[in-house]
Amino acid sequence: MKLRNTCLKPKGHNLEKGIALLIVIIVMAFVLTIGVALLTVTSTGPKVAGNIRDQQEAFNAAEAGFDVGWTAIGDFFAKGSWSSFEGHYLKEPYGIDMPSSKENYFRRLSDLGILKLIDPDGDGKSNLDNVLFYRQAYITNFQGQLDTQYTYTVFLVDDESGSAASDSSDALMVCIGCIKAGSSTSTSRLEIGLAIELPGANT
Repeated sequence: MKLRNTCLKPKGHNLEKGIALLIVIIVMAFVLTIGVALLTVTSTGPKVAGNIRDQQEAFNAAEAGFDVGWTAIGDFFAKGSWSSFEGHYLKEPYGIDMPSSKENYFRRLSDLGILKLIDPDGDGKSNLDNVLFYRQAYITNFQGQLDTQYTYTVFLVDDESGSAASDSSDALMVCIGCIKAGSSTSTSRLEIGLAIELPGANT
């Protein structure tokens, strides 16, 4: 009878190997997740900065529209061609100045929605009366031509339309700045209350 030397492996050896492998897989998955998250953050950072810049430029365009609109309206009153805001409000499409309108009220519409209502056929010209300025370019490019990527639109709304308090001595000036950057468009809207200063009124 021969004596054989057999090496017995501990019973838990395979279990330890499996646990170690599982821990390595979990750690690698965690590191991979962190890496992907960092790549996503670093790749979206410039996009976010670009969007903020475009939004600021759209706001500047809306302010430019206000400056020009304010000057033009002041000239109309100074020259006597306007004596009130009556007849100069945007009234189309029907309901644009009425909060009860579910479709066309301007505060329920996006800026691009308003611009589309003003120019439904997309030819770059207003199809409605009483739009002071529509997609008016105001910045010149390197060739000295107006850059149509930077525009403003200005119109007046009777913010008391349909109410007993409605009068023609005040108006709401709506200015929409619009910036086209490649295939995307950024917009910003300003709404400024205007009122006629009557002679002898206290200011």
